[in-house]
Amino acid sequence: MSDPLTVFLTAIGLVFVIEGVLYALFPDAMRRSMARVLAQPAGRIRTIGMSAALVGLLVVWLVN
Repeated sequence: MSDPLTVFLTAIGLVFVIEGVLYALFPDAMRRSMARVLAQPAGRIRTIGMSAALVGLLVVWLVN
């Protein structure tokens, strides 16, 4: 599984699985979460998104 495209597609597939399970098991909680996100200013959402991306990059770098 060293092919970069295979690794990338596997990672995307896992994201869909995890999100799908969350929406299937906790639909009301997911709605509340989305409502809270919509109430946040764009700058805060951007900061949280960039922080999550950097943490994800750090995890990938540490694993490899």
